[in-house]
Amino acid sequence: MRLACLLLASAALTGCVTAPAPRTAPPAPVPLATVLQKQIFQMSPVEAGRYIEHVHQAEPDLRKRIAAIGRKNIGQPYSLHLLGEFPYEIHDNLPLFSLEQSDCVVFAEHTYAMALSQSWEEFFWMLQRIRYRDGVIGVATRNHYTEMDWNVANRWLVTDISAELAGPGGPAYDMTVDRARFLRTRHHTVREFPVESSRQAFVAKEQVAAIASQLQEGDFVNVISTRDGEYWASHVGLVVLGPNGERHFLHSAEPKVREETFDSFIARAAEREARNAREGKRGQVLAGFKFLRLNEQIEVPPMAPQPRPGRPAGA
Repeated sequence: MRLACLLLASAALTGCVTAPAPRTAPPAPVPLATVLQKQIFQMSPVEAGRYIEHVHQAEPDLRKRIAAIGRKNIGQPYSLHLLGEFPYEIHDNLPLFSLEQSDCVVFAEHTYAMALSQSWEEFFWMLQRIRYRDGVIGVATRNHYTEMDWNVANRWLVTDISAELAGPGGPAYDMTVDRARFLRTRHHTVREFPVESSRQAFVAKEQVAAIASQLQEGDFVNVISTRDGEYWASHVGLVVLGPNGERHFLHSAEPKVREETFDSFIARAAEREARNAREGKRGQVLAGFKFLRLNEQIEVPPMAPQPRPGRPAGA
């Protein structure tokens, strides 16, 4: 009788447990030759991981690898306001990565992260390390301001050489950022940050042709625009070498990722400014560029510990 009761109890307990689903064989990997026929924005994450592993072995030179990976995304559709912190934070529904589209910063970050990595997992880690201060994911730690956040937080990767290129008496502008106000008004997030100011050197657009030969493949570019006396980095991209060694600008801009000469970029900006003037529009004007040299020795700093999220007030 006791044995029967135990068997009944055992049956009752096991009846509450869902039987594990039968395992299915993983899909066969796509041949590498098929992966290489695609641009990165046409790849799945699995395929992108295989490409990252391949390109790291095929091109050991970091500068050339950056150029190869960037060109592997030529044609990628442009989309502004592409990434966020979802699902880690829910202040918006934008994800932590996107292969299908890019804006200028996303394109540069993805290119650098892939070039520094040997697997999908390392790429995803590296992407967050580049994008967030100390790699701590959160809207308050994202590198929002190019000159005073991104360039500073990623000094382990690139070094600002704008003042050196511009020479004594080169142009510069004052910049002040109020991160607390920005987070409160743009992201409805309350964080305390002091207002910060800095002086930013840049190379005037008229001087770029004279210093272009000093630029190196993989260098980071900030496009400096001005309006009503205010200057800021309005766009970013990468330096790559053309077939004859000329310096090209590789970047994501409407409608898609493209490669062009700096002369071409400057000429298109001049056409846009002339059109705005004819139409009576108050648009921004291209002032010049900041250039940041890809470091020769890159030691990736470790991630800072991800802090435990705070609780609502009164909870």
